[in-house]
Amino acid sequence: MDFAPQQSFLAELHLWVVLAAPYVALAALVLAIGALFLLLAIRRRFIRLALGRTGSIEESVTILTRDVKELQTFRIELEQYLKFAELRLRGSLQGYGMVRFNPFAESGGSGNQSFAIAFLDEGHSGVVLSTLYARDRVGVYAKPLENGVSTYELTKEEREAIEKAKVAIAEHKKRKPA
Repeated sequence: MDFAPQQSFLAELHLWVVLAAPYVALAALVLAIGALFLLLAIRRRFIRLALGRTGSIEESVTILTRDVKELQTFRIELEQYLKFAELRLRGSLQGYGMVRFNPFAESGGSGNQSFAIAFLDEGHSGVVLSTLYARDRVGVYAKPLENGVSTYELTKEEREAIEKAKVAIAEHKKRKPA
């Protein structure tokens, strides 16, 4: 048995290990420094992620869960309020229509100083006001409206004012909010 080739191989291997050891150590040092910087970056991110006094993830999740529940409760309350506000808005003044006229055109007096004006909500309920202007007197008349109809007889001008108010309501509904 010849140990000479085996010894020369081991001697050569030993030489390569001795020569490579500083480079391997330097590479290990660079990797360790890189891992340290990565650890510090992860720790900084973790601290920013953690909420609360103790900075634990469990406390952060608890805080976030509580906040989500509060937001859900707020959303429900807001939806209820908006439904209530929508109902109130439907009963508010939504449109008006006005017609100026001369009730005494045949006699040649007063000009177009008289008018009829209708104020309606979304359900076409409200009031129509009329004035009759003459040189010596002014008459003011109010007639209630329910669904666009009055229990009192309406003049042609009052019906025209009501139709203008209905058109205004329809145009208002067509417009979309910006």
